[in-house]
Amino acid sequence: MHSRQNETGDPSPGAPGTLYVVATPIGNLEDITFRAVRILKEVQVIAAEDTRHTGKLLSHYQIKNSLVSCHEHNEEGRIPELILRLSRGDDIALVSDAGTPSVSDPGYRLIRACAEQGIRVVPVPGPSAAVAGLSVSGLPTDSFLFLGFLPRKSGKRRNYLESLKNERATLVIYESPRRILGLLSEIVEAMGDRPGMLAREITKIHEEYLRGNLSEIIASLEARASVKGECALFVSGAGEVSQPMLSEEGLDREILAALAGEGQRKKTSALAKELSKRLKLSKKTVYDRILVLQDRK
Repeated sequence: MHSRQNETGDPSPGAPGTLYVVATPIGNLEDITFRAVRILKEVQVIAAEDTRHTGKLLSHYQIKNSLVSCHEHNEEGRIPELILRLSRGDDIALVSDAGTPSVSDPGYRLIRACAEQGIRVVPVPGPSAAVAGLSVSGLPTDSFLFLGFLPRKSGKRRNYLESLKNERATLVIYESPRRILGLLSEIVEAMGDRPGMLAREITKIHEEYLRGNLSEIIASLEARASVKGECALFVSGAGEVSQPMLSEEGLDREILAALAGEGQRKKTSALAKELSKRLKLSKKTVYDRILVLQDRK
């Protein structure tokens, strides 16, 4: 690839190399393009999130090439070395463990550094869990908001979800199997029960797609001993939610009736959670209204 002839046309010896951002399979090893295989063979080095993981892919396609690690913890320190090689004319392929580099994966710092140095950066498109799942979600795809992994701290995550309750685009979220049930419950509390889909182990042997309201997905997961596999969650935007036409007066009647009955013995947060689930409203909306009505007593 030193001649610059293969992808750019006329050869120009001495020109800087190209950084190829190469998408790799997210599960099924057949999900790779002919071009990606060729690029991985022809570049001078492959910068991989995990060299052992990428080594298995290369072995499957009988690709023999040099590998260097470039992951979340060493990317910043690796950049000068890779920039130097590119400036001397080497072509480099950037790959993550699965899917498209820099999309909830390492790589954007290196890509940004190359752009700042005027080094050519070229995508080699392919698999992405977000797009693959969205395509079979049954939710609107004309507008979607990719959120990746949400904040780990509970308070920050809940505030973030609350800020998105009026977002009309379909929401795309990544989460670990250990935390997916908690996240689903938090979304219902913040946004109400909405249509959604949980994709698990996309393209792998045990891939699964759970569709329905979020409460139905929660019930399905709660019936299992455990949840396993990488999870991608797709949640309908505010414009797609079928909410009951409940006026403020109607909400007040529901709250006052609850406060006059068994609800008077419950904590405000527990009552708000119960009513929000039944009325398909955000927990915060109900909670704030309960406080107002309690103050009037």
